[in-house]
Amino acid sequence: MAEIEIRLPKMGESVTEATITNWIKNIGDSVAMDEPLVEVATDKVDNELPSEAAGILVKRFFEKDQVAQVGDVIAIISTEGGSTASVDATQKTEVQVETPAVVPAQTNGTENSVSVDSDKFYSPLVKSIAAKENIGLAELDALTGTGKDGRVTKNDIISYLSVRGNVAAESPKPVITNAPAATATPTANNGSGFLSNIKEPIVLPNPGDEIIEMDRMRKLIADHMVMSMHVSPHVTSYVEADVTNIVNWRNKVKDSFKKREGHNLTFTPIFIEAIVKAIKDFPMINVSVSGTTIIKRKDINIGMATALPSGNLIVPVIKNADQLNLVGITKQVNQLANNARDNKLKPEDIQGGTYTVTNVGTFGNVMGTPIINQPQVAILALGAIRKVPAVIETPEGDFIGIRQKMFLSHSYDHRVVDGALGGQFVRRVADYLEQFDINKEI
Repeated sequence: MAEIEIRLPKMGESVTEATITNWIKNIGDSVAMDEPLVEVATDKVDNELPSEAAGILVKRFFEKDQVAQVGDVIAIISTEGGSTASVDATQKTEVQVETPAVVPAQTNGTENSVSVDSDKFYSPLVKSIAAKENIGLAELDALTGTGKDGRVTKNDIISYLSVRGNVAAESPKPVITNAPAATATPTANNGSGFLSNIKEPIVLPNPGDEIIEMDRMRKLIADHMVMSMHVSPHVTSYVEADVTNIVNWRNKVKDSFKKREGHNLTFTPIFIEAIVKAIKDFPMINVSVSGTTIIKRKDINIGMATALPSGNLIVPVIKNADQLNLVGITKQVNQLANNARDNKLKPEDIQGGTYTVTNVGTFGNVMGTPIINQPQVAILALGAIRKVPAVIETPEGDFIGIRQKMFLSHSYDHRVVDGALGGQFVRRVADYLEQFDINKEI
């Protein structure tokens, strides 16, 4: 009887583990080649993993809500039928304990790191973060985990670090390995970081209140937003743009465009095209910060915040947007948005963004103060398009008319983007929108 090991595949840069969220096939079920076998979730995206062989599913090494590392055998498929008893809990524990520990860094000649002698199980990723942040075994054992059986997850340790005064955030590898931390933590008179004294309030429910546990994605979003506000001093500049020409042009061509290309022409691709032009004019908006090093990005990859049916948010990325015309951007926008709503995004679809756009106008909002999507340094919120009275200047004189206008809200990291650059950039985006050619051919 031939048995094929199904391993957790590499699912993108920096992804080292995944949570089993649902087994599509049960033990004893027939599985076809490339048929969905299991649903997994990473800190980037949810995914269905197809089977790499045809046969009978005879073993499952991880159950729902358990975490597997990239490369772990998660199942065995028999190509000649038959069945084998599934691995019991003891075997699973032994496999996990044998995972090699990360060699910790030493401080002042003594080790203050995680040991495999603990009664608790810690994943290699958690051990790696603990070693990097000099968290001792006793300190780690004291954490309350939210994973299965109280297991400490990556989110738990990152949340702990945010109040411990030393945020461990995912970011690109520094250009120089001994670069200082991205932000300096002010110290109080007693010499300890003042952030270490900041605790989340404990809120007690009142009678009749409903208790709703955050889902996995909402916890990740919450951690990412808190981290971003801590890392980057946010400043927001606002510009009002007259988009009357764009509205009239789109109304004129959208039906013929849909008939010819098979895609709806929305405003988003038009706005992204203007943003890409402005990034070319102000390339220092398209950067990231690593310690005291600025990384100037060669590619222009535009992330577009997309609301999911669950109410959560995800940011698929249009790669090399500067190399696409308006038709190409439109097709990318529609495809990524549809895949996001249908839970069909691949890990690479949400990686590599260098600048992000969020459309708050979709919800009828006039403007917003968006939070930067780390490790980027800026994000633009698009407000609702509204008919408003405006002064129109002509050679014959000024008069009041009805114009289609919208607000652009540009948040940027004041460590590296000053008010001049941040304000000039969003003004340039508005200029490109206002100068849109109503006779444009597409």
